[in-house]
Amino acid sequence: MTRSAQETFFRAFHASHPAVTSRAFGDGRSAGGRSSYELLRDEIASPGRVLDLACGDGFLLELLAAAGHQAIGVDLSSVDLALARQRSAAVAEGRAQQLPFADHAFDACVSHMAFMLMTDIDEVAAELARVLRPGGQLSLVLGGGPAGGEAYALFGKLLREILAEVPAEQRIPRLGDPRTRDRAGLDEILSPAGFSPVQWRTEEIDFSGSLDQVWDFVSTVYNLFPLAESASSALKTAFLAEAPALAAPDGLIPLVFQVHLASTRIVHKGQ
Repeated sequence: MTRSAQETFFRAFHASHPAVTSRAFGDGRSAGGRSSYELLRDEIASPGRVLDLACGDGFLLELLAAAGHQAIGVDLSSVDLALARQRSAAVAEGRAQQLPFADHAFDACVSHMAFMLMTDIDEVAAELARVLRPGGQLSLVLGGGPAGGEAYALFGKLLREILAEVPAEQRIPRLGDPRTRDRAGLDEILSPAGFSPVQWRTEEIDFSGSLDQVWDFVSTVYNLFPLAESASSALKTAFLAEAPALAAPDGLIPLVFQVHLASTRIVHKGQ
């Protein structure tokens, strides 16, 4: 998938599924009771001018503003940005590979579940280094995959069975750069742009819930977007039929998802 095709895909996906990421991740909780958005917000300790890269509907921008930051978002999706403006968020439409901001404009940058999906990631790293001030912080939440409960495994099995029967145009190739999936790869991307070695930790986020709640989470993946309605309906029907057998004694279906939190700073000669 070329860069232009990939970005066209993301614009179309978010036009059809506005606020999809905040709906999926906003209610999950870590062991300490915080969502992945709150964990990312708390990575930025000192109030300042913060860029939210791929800000979506402004969910994180609102959290940052409430914490005392001057938060500004950028995203490809005009539909999501319209929702962000309804939150009174300051936003701009633009590409991560060519940010519409001046040099050294920000004290920090955050990005939630987006960096690992971006194309031309080395260009993104260079742009982030450009718009951050000397010593500026970059903090990311990256997807780590399922960590507990069988709901996601069941969903994956059923999805693979559906995809095996559909034409190629209903399938999505792997998105993003695989180097973003681990600490060493992230250092390989960020170090040439001037960032210090990444600080990395993994958190488990609990999304256990009712059958409908768990379906809403596991189905929030880009793989489903191009599927014909008949295929999507068949997948949902099969999942809703089989997942109740996974329920715990309290009636909830267990689902724990890992996220990685990565933080680094711009390092300049002489510092």
